[in-house]
Amino acid sequence: MTRLKMNTIETTATHLAEELPDLDWITDAARIERLSQDFSWFSPVLKRQLEGKRGDIAVRPRTEEEIRQVVAGCARTGTPITVRGSGTGNYGQCTPLQGGLILDMSGYNSFCWVKGAVGRAQAGIRLAQFDVQAKLAGHELRWMPSTFRSATLGGLFGGGFGGVGSINYGPVAAPGNVLGVRVMSVEPEPKITELRGPAAMQLHHTYGTNGIVLELEVALAPTVPWMECIAVFDLFDNALEFAHRFSRATGLVKKEVCFLAAPIPEYFTVLAEFLPAGCHAVLILVAPESEDGLLDMVSAHEGRISYRKTAEEVRTSNRTLIEFTWNHTTLNALKVDKSLTYIQSGFTPSRNLEQVKALEKALGGEVLMHLEFLRNKEGEFNCSGLQIIRYTTEQRLNEIMAIYREHGVQINNPHVYVVEDGKQNSLDPQVLAFKQRFDPMGLLNPGKLRVWDQLKK
Repeated sequence: MTRLKMNTIETTATHLAEELPDLDWITDAARIERLSQDFSWFSPVLKRQLEGKRGDIAVRPRTEEEIRQVVAGCARTGTPITVRGSGTGNYGQCTPLQGGLILDMSGYNSFCWVKGAVGRAQAGIRLAQFDVQAKLAGHELRWMPSTFRSATLGGLFGGGFGGVGSINYGPVAAPGNVLGVRVMSVEPEPKITELRGPAAMQLHHTYGTNGIVLELEVALAPTVPWMECIAVFDLFDNALEFAHRFSRATGLVKKEVCFLAAPIPEYFTVLAEFLPAGCHAVLILVAPESEDGLLDMVSAHEGRISYRKTAEEVRTSNRTLIEFTWNHTTLNALKVDKSLTYIQSGFTPSRNLEQVKALEKALGGEVLMHLEFLRNKEGEFNCSGLQIIRYTTEQRLNEIMAIYREHGVQINNPHVYVVEDGKQNSLDPQVLAFKQRFDPMGLLNPGKLRVWDQLKK
């Protein structure tokens, strides 16, 4: 983009604030810079590529009408819009590539209702708050990312995967998890549409490029007083095979099974007393009635329980093992060693243990094995990797991902900011159709959806 056009966008964005003075505008340069970032610094590649990218102005609307006024103004002036939740993503989803306006949805955060096992809320609600409200009605969120304290419902839908609970219900994308979304188009006269079922999922994990999600309706799970445990093992294979077997034990009720090969547990300094040097650890959320079965299985695999907290103990301590799983594993490791990075991998359900063991043999020491056991969106038991990498060069990082692919493992590349690249170019053509429908001027998060850019050339 030329400097002249960038200056024009900055000017029109500033004029919007003058036209709508009653809104919560953010013009301070330091705050705008912070709102232009997420956790893409996990990747040394994205950190370099996105350096200096920022919006020109930000706004935090509180009502649907305020959102409509801002969106209409941007459409009239051709101002790019980057929709933001809490910025807990990892791919630069909320980093504007072409400046413009940051639409901070965190102020649009009301809980709407629970009806039976279904809940609905505005997109800016924090997941922790949604979960609290659902529990008042005897239910809880089906999935909880490790960033649940700050992540928003809309942010998880727009750029997330699932999290704790995906072992039971699969990822967000599994049929039946998201039931409906209320979406606004970007036009001089914005339109509001309710999308249901598969149509709603065309806006999932597209980084806010093809519609502004206002509300989400999701299926809930019955509330369970989850216990939290750590099982430790001396041998890699014993820990891995326990995690695999326990995750598939359908009679044992669990919400999380996270496998951490040595030396990853050494990065969890606040849990050091529960993690013997050199151990391989499995972090578990289990229902109380399944504790005996858990203990039997741990013992059968020559492990032991080093940490055990009841749901009440977890609540009163305000410390949960959830914040050591999924990408919080990476965050905790980076607190100790900033030279690390990570990859995301998906194994083949029928031979995942074979693939894990082969890759550990080929790359152990350079690639530290972190697996999340879950059901995929087709309902099969599997494991997904968030392996920690001892980073040296971008070339070597790409070689590691190529080795994983040679073993038949899918890589969802977390070192790219274009939607298709992260999805290995397996983009549903309907995503483009929804882009044309809800963002005909191409103002939403420009530069992140290659198929749109190619269409407009």
